[in-house]
Amino acid sequence: MKTIIKSLLFLAVLLIFSCNGEDATIPTPTTEVPTTETPITSTPVTGNEQYLNEKSDYIFDQKKLPTFELNLPAEDLAKIDADPSAEEYVEGSLTFEGETVSPVGIRYKGSIGAFVGCLSGSNWANPSGRKTCTKLSMKVKINWNDPEARFYGLKKLQFHSQNNDDSQMRDRLGYWFFRKMDVPAPRSIHARLIVNGEYMGLFALVEQIDGRFTRQNFDDGTGNLYKEIWPLRSNGNPFPASEYIDHLKTNEDENPSADMIRGFAQEVADANSADLQNVVAKWMNIDEVIAYAVVDRVIRNDDGAFHWYCNGGDCAPHNFFWYEEPTARTMHLIPWDLDNAFENIIANANPVTPIVDDWGETSANCQPFASGFLGLRQRSAACDKLIGAWASLTEKYAQKKQEFLEGPLSEERVNEKLDEWTAQIRAATEEADNMHGDALTIDEWERGVNTLKTQLQFARNK
Repeated sequence: MKTIIKSLLFLAVLLIFSCNGEDATIPTPTTEVPTTETPITSTPVTGNEQYLNEKSDYIFDQKKLPTFELNLPAEDLAKIDADPSAEEYVEGSLTFEGETVSPVGIRYKGSIGAFVGCLSGSNWANPSGRKTCTKLSMKVKINWNDPEARFYGLKKLQFHSQNNDDSQMRDRLGYWFFRKMDVPAPRSIHARLIVNGEYMGLFALVEQIDGRFTRQNFDDGTGNLYKEIWPLRSNGNPFPASEYIDHLKTNEDENPSADMIRGFAQEVADANSADLQNVVAKWMNIDEVIAYAVVDRVIRNDDGAFHWYCNGGDCAPHNFFWYEEPTARTMHLIPWDLDNAFENIIANANPVTPIVDDWGETSANCQPFASGFLGLRQRSAACDKLIGAWASLTEKYAQKKQEFLEGPLSEERVNEKLDEWTAQIRAATEEADNMHGDALTIDEWERGVNTLKTQLQFARNK
C-alpha cells in the first residue's frame, strides 16, 4: 500500500539515545492527556525556565534527537483529525525536557504532497477528508495567545512528517547543503513526536522562516520577508505593489511598503543585456545566489524557485522566500520545502516535477509546454529575465559548483554526515516500525538511505 501511495504522488534518543548513536532508554510521555473536565490551562512562568533562557541553537543541536510532547483535549484532536487540510489551530500544550508551555496552538500543515495518501478524500489534487496516516506534518504556535511568547527564542515549531521520503534525510541534508554553501536557509534536525501520550514517529523539525529568522541570519533583519512571489511576472513586468504586500510575512501591521522589491524588479525589467549583470550585482550577493543555484540544481530540487508551473497564461514557481535587507538594500533568495529534492537526480522519477532543461537552457521558445507523462505544463526557468541573468554567470557557477563538489557534497563529508544521522535516528525509526502498521520498516528505511547515497554519487560523477 505504501508503494502504491508513493506512486500516486509521483503520478500527479539521540543524544537522548547518545551522541554517538548508541541506544538508551526511549523517553516516555510525562504529561496527562487533557479532557473536557481538565482542559488546557496557562502554565505559570517564573522566568527561570530553560526555554526562556537558552537560544534556539539548543533546539537545533545537530548532536541530539529531542522528544516533544503535544497534549490537547481528545475532542479537539478528533476535530483536526476529521479535516487536517483545513489547517485549523486548536489549543493545547507543549512539553519538552520536563517543562510545559501552555497554551499553544496546534494544527496539521501541508500542501498537496504532504497530504497525498493520508486523507480519506478521493481527489489527491484537492486534499480533503479525515486523517488516515499515523503521521501528518504539524505546526505548533508558541505565541498562540501572547505575541511575545517564545520557546528557546522561537515563535513556531514545524514538524514535517517525511511520509514521502524513505531515507528520512532530504529536509535535513538539503538545508545542511545550502547552509554549508553560505546560503541563508532554515536549520533542520530530526525529532521524536508524542501526541496525547502516543508516539507518532520520527519527524523533521524545520526552522520557521520569519522575522526571528531574518534577524538571526542578516545584519539588518528588520526588512520585509515575502513568501512565494517572484519579483517579476511571467510576462517580465513587476507586480502591483498590493500583490507583494499580500505575500508579506513580516512588518504586516506597520504600514508596509513594497518599494524595495518592486524597485529591484523594475530595474531588472528595464535593463538591457549589457547592463543586466550590473543590475543584479547591485541588488544581490552574487556568490550567495549562484551558490543557491548550484545546490538547488545538483540536488534536483525541482519543486522550488526553478520549476515554473503554468496555469492558463501565467507561470510561476513556489517554495521559496525573498528577504529585502533594508540597510544594505540587497535581495536574498531563501529555499523552502525540500521534500521533492534528490529524487530526480538519476532519472526524472517524479513526473509531477520533471526536470526538462539543464541550468540556463530554454525550451519551446519560452512558451508553456507539457512535460512528463502527466502532461503538466511548465515554462523554462531561464526564460525569466532574472534567472537568465544568473545563468549567464557561467564562470561563477562553475567555481561554486567545484566548491560544492569538493566541500559538502564530497563523498567523505556527506557520507560521514549521513552515517552520523543514521545512527542517531535508528532506534526511533525501529520504535515507530514496531508500533504502527503504516510506518517505515527498517529495511525500507535502510534502502532509502542507500538510494540517497547512490543518487549523491551519481550527482558527483555527473
